[in-house]
Amino acid sequence: MKDLSLHILDLVHNAATAKAAQIDIAICEDKTNDRLTISVSDNGKGIKPEMLHTVTDPYTTNRKTRKVGMGLPLLKHSAEQAGGGLFVESEPGKGTKVTATFVLSHIDRPPLGDMSGVLIQLIGGFENIRFRYDHQTDKGKYCLDTAEISEALGEVSVNDPEIRKYLREMIDENLLEISADR
Repeated sequence: MKDLSLHILDLVHNAATAKAAQIDIAICEDKTNDRLTISVSDNGKGIKPEMLHTVTDPYTTNRKTRKVGMGLPLLKHSAEQAGGGLFVESEPGKGTKVTATFVLSHIDRPPLGDMSGVLIQLIGGFENIRFRYDHQTDKGKYCLDTAEISEALGEVSVNDPEIRKYLREMIDENLLEISADR
């Protein structure tokens, strides 16, 4: 995958498949310690202990349509190529947390990518799931909670084109405000 936002998209699809009602996405860009940390947590069905140690094997998958699962192995490879690692914690019936770390300045670290686009796609595609997004940099923190958005919108759908446009602009503006490049 060419950027990290696509890995996040893949992790969230896995969580949705695991019947998660809430998914938390956290990104921490820590220039002081030269570390990028991405974690995706869910309250889905979790991973059985006997399968947990094989989740980064591309030939381990729960899918019935194909025998290969490349999401976690590719994320692990990307993290390790950039001086970091991948950590998976899970408990059946409680959910899963996937954390990937990267050396922030590493030449092989993929770019973060279009987070606002990914968030809009997830929020619109999984209206029944509560998303909490926390993005922290040395310049500040941005938090988004779809429960607050749903409350503000009332009966209006997040898939209304004007709402999607407004949300994307809002996310972009807030991420720019905490951007380390600004």
